[in-house]
Parts: sequence; structure tokens; C-alpha cells
Amino acid sequence: MKKLSSILLVDDDSTNNFLNELLLNKLGVAERILIAENGTQALSLLEHTKDPSEPALILLDVNMPGLTGIQFLEAYRQLPRAQRNATVIIMLTTTMDARDLVRLDELNVAGLVSKPLTQEKIETLLQLHFQRSLPVGN
Repeated sequence: MKKLSSILLVDDDSTNNFLNELLLNKLGVAERILIAENGTQALSLLEHTKDPSEPALILLDVNMPGLTGIQFLEAYRQLPRAQRNATVIIMLTTTMDARDLVRLDELNVAGLVSKPLTQEKIETLLQLHFQRSLPVGN
């Protein structure tokens, strides 16, 4: 499988970030894993990227202190169109409020995945959004 260029994990829970990074590295999904502990850090990282096709995938927590996942998405809409079109955003969540689901639909999120992230969920994401499969033997 051709690896994704990079994945950005955005979650205020450092344990979730650690475990997700460990899993993604074990599966060999991406060349680089970037981590932001809140929406503000994630936006700053994206605004300073030199390559508009980076990251290929953002895994975004919904409920974070400060800039929530939804507020991040609202600010994300201000980034250049080329950058937005090159990135797939998947929301990682444990629970979803009906109002949040409606707003996420308006913000063109590619999908929702319940926590915790698993090999099977990653496989599904790769197939649906990147037409790729995990290497055999993972």
C-alpha cells in the first residue's frame, strides 16, 4: 500500500493521541503523524504548512476545551480551497448531539468514527476515502 503523506491527530486527550499514533505507525499508514492537542494548535500547524496537500487526513475530536472540533471546522473553512480539497476530515467521537450532527453535515465532514480507533476502522477509512487497503499481515 502506498502510504498517506501525513495524518493529523487532533485530540485534547494525550493518551488517545499516543494510542492512535502507535496504531497508525504499527499499521504503516502514513509517512508522518502530526499531533495537535487542540483546535488552535491544529489550525496553526495547517496555516504554516508549505505543502497545500498536507495533511492527507485529519482525525478530529469533537469535544475539546477551547476551540471545539466544530469551531475548528468553521475556522478551517477560511483556509485556501486547494488545501481544504486535498484533506479528508474524519470526526472521532464517543457521543454526538443531534445538533452537532446537523452542523457537521453542513461543514462537509467526510465521516464520523466512534472512539477508540481500531485497525478495522482504519481499514474502512482507507478504502472509502483513499481507495487503499492495509498491507497484508497487519
